[in-house]
Amino acid sequence: MRLRKWVFNLLEPSASGSRASKAIELLLITLIFLNIVAIILESVKEINEVYADFFHEIEYFSVVIFTIEYALRIWTAPENPKFAKFRLKRLQYGISTMSIIDLFSILPYYVSIALNLVPVDLRFIRVIRLFRLIRVLKIARYLKALNLIQAVLRERKEQIVLSVMFIVFLLVMVSTIMYYVEHDAQPEKFSSIPATMWWGIETLTTVGYGDMIPSTTLGRILGGAIAILGIGLFALPAGILSSGLTDHLHGNKKKYKRCPHCGGELHE
Repeated sequence: MRLRKWVFNLLEPSASGSRASKAIELLLITLIFLNIVAIILESVKEINEVYADFFHEIEYFSVVIFTIEYALRIWTAPENPKFAKFRLKRLQYGISTMSIIDLFSILPYYVSIALNLVPVDLRFIRVIRLFRLIRVLKIARYLKALNLIQAVLRERKEQIVLSVMFIVFLLVMVSTIMYYVEHDAQPEKFSSIPATMWWGIETLTTVGYGDMIPSTTLGRILGGAIAILGIGLFALPAGILSSGLTDHLHGNKKKYKRCPHCGGELHE
């Protein structure tokens, strides 16, 4: 299986570090960004009318390349050390996150072709084509920064979940209180607790669209207090993420410990 190993090394620059693998990586990254630009420009009517055929050619070329890439990654999955412990290595790779992203980045094209053969609502076809945006996620395979964020989220997931649960609990609590305070004064806007939760989200995030405003004195006092509370509240998950990123960024540096007696730095 030397050929399979060679192909795997071409698709994974981190495995070989060869010029050929880096060139393929650059080609795929360029193609992903080209697709993003094409999707954006297609929405401009004047540009799409002139370059519609060019956009279609980019789409066709991209699907061909991404399909070949997907097939080769499935074929070379047994060479990936991450799946060495699994018996059905290709199946395990096929249900992995990046494999699913690769699949859904090409699937909309084939689905749209199939739908063109049968009478289907055009709006449904447009929704299917919107899934091409999943190709943006393919860039995660090549950007180390995204891998770093993923590692931080995995390590700090308990702290992040706890802070999010606290935010949700507070949202329910303040929305319930505001509902009973403002419902009689504005029964149409503060019609229920779920409807008032929209006001709670606006206030806690300090966005304040202005579509729901407390009119009573008590409601305004409560709204002001919640807005001030929201500024510090949403800093919790941000602080957890920044702390995790700092730990990872400085993880390759020498760590020191403090002496419990004199407070001096001790090498590990």
